Amino acid sequence: DTLEMYSAQVKSIAKILIAKMGEALEIKPEEIEERFGDDMFQSMRMNYYPPCLQIKKDGKWVFVKPLPNAFIVNVGDVLEIITNEIYKSIAHRVVVNSEKERLSFATFRNPGLNKEISPAKSLVEKQKKRAKFKRLITKDYLKGLFSRELYGKAYLDAMRI
Repeated sequence: DTLEMYSAQVKSIAKILIAKMGEALEIKPEEIEERFGDDMFQSMRMNYYPPCLQIKKDGKWVFVKPLPNAFIVNVGDVLEIITNEIYKSIAHRVVVNSEKERLSFATFRNPGLNKEISPAKSLVEKQKKRAKFKRLITKDYLKGLFSRELYGKAYLDAMRI
């Protein structure tokens, strides 16, 4: 019951965040709704970790000190594609810490399995630039992602035009 309630709340927060990001970039709301509507795909992974997290900033790994009870949002590759690189996904990793452990409930939100992942047309038109990524259906994107070794942004780089 707790996991179902958590999942429902994360879905609600994700919809709000994605809508606000689209609004900030002046992406047409119907483009966001078409990709991330009610059939948005969600998966979860529970991990047992030491507390240290690192992110890659300017090519170097730096420590991030998490705030107690914080809700951390990482922009993923799909949003980097949809925003045509305005919002960049962040490389991150967990580092061993012998003093304290933690549990992590990673939740991944993606467009519906039969929805298209591509730069938002209204954003590309507004930018007056070309799309920087190929168009792909979510299930094909996920199949390609999980058939490769998960190393940095290798798959995102493969999606570039």
